[in-house]
Amino acid sequence: METRMKNIRIVMLPWLAHGHICPFLELAKALSMRNFITYLFTTPVNLTFFKQRLSVKESIRIKLMEIQLPNLPQLPPHFHTTNGLPPHLMNTLKKAFLMSKPDFFTILDTLKPDLIIYDFLQPCIPTMAATLNIPAVLFLTPGAASNSYHYHGRNNNPISDYPFREIFFRDHEHRKNKEIFDSLENDGIDEKNGVTRCFERSHDIVLIKTFKELEGKYIDYLSVLFKKKFVPVGPLVREIDQEDGEQHCEIIEWLNEKEKCSTIFVSFGSECFLSNEEIEEFALGLELSMVNFIWVVRFPMGEKKNILEVLPKGYFERVENRGIVIEGWAPQGRILEHSSIGGFVSHCGWSSVMESLNYGVPIIAMPMQHDQPLNARLVVNEVGVGMEIHRDEEGNLGKEEVARVVREVVLEKSGEILREKVNEFSEIMRENGENDIDEVVEELHKLYKKTLRHNYYLGKLF
Repeated sequence: METRMKNIRIVMLPWLAHGHICPFLELAKALSMRNFITYLFTTPVNLTFFKQRLSVKESIRIKLMEIQLPNLPQLPPHFHTTNGLPPHLMNTLKKAFLMSKPDFFTILDTLKPDLIIYDFLQPCIPTMAATLNIPAVLFLTPGAASNSYHYHGRNNNPISDYPFREIFFRDHEHRKNKEIFDSLENDGIDEKNGVTRCFERSHDIVLIKTFKELEGKYIDYLSVLFKKKFVPVGPLVREIDQEDGEQHCEIIEWLNEKEKCSTIFVSFGSECFLSNEEIEEFALGLELSMVNFIWVVRFPMGEKKNILEVLPKGYFERVENRGIVIEGWAPQGRILEHSSIGGFVSHCGWSSVMESLNYGVPIIAMPMQHDQPLNARLVVNEVGVGMEIHRDEEGNLGKEEVARVVREVVLEKSGEILREKVNEFSEIMRENGENDIDEVVEELHKLYKKTLRHNYYLGKLF
């Protein structure tokens, strides 16, 4: 006798960064077509943005829910997101998020979902879930190579024994990341051990945003390190919203006038900001390259900067008809898919890497912090779909290096080789389709069927 399929209810608790919430939302969309109902919790300022990313049909099975952070004087509600957050407030936001522990328990105890999918920084979630007999699974939004590098050393393994030589930090990158972790410790945030506990407490499996053809050996190594099955969910690239292009039709019209693969797109995500000195040096590098460009410039919230003040004097006149500089936001997917785009200058945040591969665009890597340098090494050294703009030993940017790499990717034979390789991955991603999600669904069903609540539901049926 066939059993009636129950809608499985999931609570999702992502970190407050767009680069985390987006993959959680895309995973929720994929699961919504397979008998899952998702309650995704984030702060009101994030909800304002992400409600626009959900169709009426999707909102039937995906509920965007509000969570309130404690009121801290230096962190008003419009700062309850990493999008545009001034860097000096990042630790304060993490502290406020961790202070929400009682609210997390209230959410879980009130909704009593069948499954929980949580993010890094939240080792309390699987512990709470265990008291309620609810399986809780960690979802990693960064890639497998960077995670395996970081957590290779969790049992005091020397980093020199890390088995994949292509992945490494340069000295200036190591120093910068150490400063970030030292500042966390000084603010009383035990992120290193907290994240490790997130791995260890994940119920049977860990979900990770990647695919086997790209990072198979790194996925396997993570499984060895944590003695847990790591299940790739695929790239989870958001479908292009045609309204984005319509609202910025002047950009698309400008691209329509450019030759195929003649233009680069430049964007460093929602959390990375160039200093005034870096903006000037990078701008001069683009000018020297003589390559067409679209450059998205962002400043932290609250900083009263003007593009004209930070760019070299007379810059717009000199790059007229060859370059567009946009402040704040641009339709990234619409731009990357355009045939005129021949390269993507990126900080190598993991979602940006996935988008570039999806649209078959070579990556010009300019990493800044966290996992970005490791992602850049994967893209350049391991996968061969990009080139890196190298900084000097102190981490300083040089205009000649910017110009050299941009020209090589867009104008020279080496760029054609990169495009051939990145198109191979784009094809793989299209062919994979829903295969990764099907495996995720199978694993989540296994977890659900192990619980007492599933057995209770079957008893009610019969």
